[in-house]
Amino acid sequence: MKIRTTSIAALFLLTGCDNAQISAPEGPLPEVGIVTLMSQPVPVVSELTGRTSAALIAEVRPQVGGIIQKRLFNEGDTVKAGQALYQIDPSSFKASYDEAAAALKQAQSLVQADCQKARRYAQLVKDDGVSRQDAEDAQATCAQDKASVESKKAALESARISLNWTTVTAPISGRIGISSVTPGALVTAQQDTALATIRGLDTMYVDLTRSSADLLRLRRQTLSTNSDTLSVSLILEDGSTYSEKGRLALTEVAVDESTGSVILRAVFPNPKQQLLPGMFVRAKVDEGIMDDAILAPQQGITRDAKGNATALVVNASNKVEQRTLQTGDTYGDKWLVLSGLNAGDKLIVEGSGKVTTGQEVKAEAVKTDGGDA
Repeated sequence: MKIRTTSIAALFLLTGCDNAQISAPEGPLPEVGIVTLMSQPVPVVSELTGRTSAALIAEVRPQVGGIIQKRLFNEGDTVKAGQALYQIDPSSFKASYDEAAAALKQAQSLVQADCQKARRYAQLVKDDGVSRQDAEDAQATCAQDKASVESKKAALESARISLNWTTVTAPISGRIGISSVTPGALVTAQQDTALATIRGLDTMYVDLTRSSADLLRLRRQTLSTNSDTLSVSLILEDGSTYSEKGRLALTEVAVDESTGSVILRAVFPNPKQQLLPGMFVRAKVDEGIMDDAILAPQQGITRDAKGNATALVVNASNKVEQRTLQTGDTYGDKWLVLSGLNAGDKLIVEGSGKVTTGQEVKAEAVKTDGGDA
C-alpha cells in the first residue's frame, strides 16, 4: 500500500512537469527588414564591346604594269575620288596608242577607196560595164573595210584606256595611308599588294559582339520603342563619351559557332574624324523600355552553389518563402528581375541570415539607398 501511494505521487509530479512545458510562453518572432516591390517603366540599356571600322575602304592597285615614276600625294592626306596618286611610265602605252590610231586611219582610208569603188561598180553593172561578180566583190570588200574600221576603233579605245591607267587615281574620297611603293618600283596589273589604302572616315561602323543567349533573352522581353532604329552611344578607350549618337543598323543573321555570339553593326557620324579604324570601344545600346519592370535591391538577392539567383520573401502568412530568379542587368544598386518576383512581393533585405524557409517572421519595412520602402 505504501508503494502505491508513492507511485501516484510520482505520477502527479511528472504531470506537473509536462504542464509546465506546455504552458511555457513562446519566444518573440524573428524580425526581418523587407522592401515591397513595385513595377515601373525601365529603359533597357545593354553595354557591349566592339571595334570601329571605316564605312568606306578601298585598296589602290595598278591596272597596268610598269615602273612607278612619281608618287603624287602625301601619306595621310585627304584625297578626292579621281585624284591622281601615282604615275606609271606611260612610254610603251603611248606607243601602243599611237600605233592603234595609225591603224584606224589606214582602215578608214581603205573604206573610203573601196566603198567608192563599190558604188561605181554598182552603177556600171546596170549597163553591163562590169560583171555582176565584180560588183558583188567590191561591195563585200567595202563591208569588210567598215568592219575593220570598227575593230580598229575598239583597239584604239583599249589602248587609250591602258594609257589612262598609267595614272593611278583614287577610287573613293577619304584619308590615304602609307604607300607600299616608291618611285622606281616595278608594279604589275592587279597585283596582290596594294599600293596604298584609302578609308572614308566621315561615317564609321562599330561592330559589337553579343552572346546569342543574351539576344534571345532580350527578344523575350516586352519592350516598347518610339523609333525603328535603336540609339547607341560610345565610350572611348580613355573613358570619355563620344559626342555623336549612333544607330543600330543591322544584326548578323548567323551565330558564330566558335564563340556563340552574333555581330551587331552600329553606324556613327564622324565629322571631326575622332574615331579611327581599329579602336576598341564600349557601346551602350538603348534597347527600348520595359513597361512593367521589377527592380530588386541587390542586398536581397543571393546566389546558390550553382550560381542561380535566389531571394527570400515574406508571404501572405508571414512565413519565409524562397524564390529562384532570373535576373538581367544592374541598375545602380538594383537587379532587373526577369522572373521569380512580382509587384507586391515583400523581399527580405535585412535579417535573412537568421531565418529559414517556412519560418514565421515579423516583417518591418525598411528604406534602401534608392529610397524604396
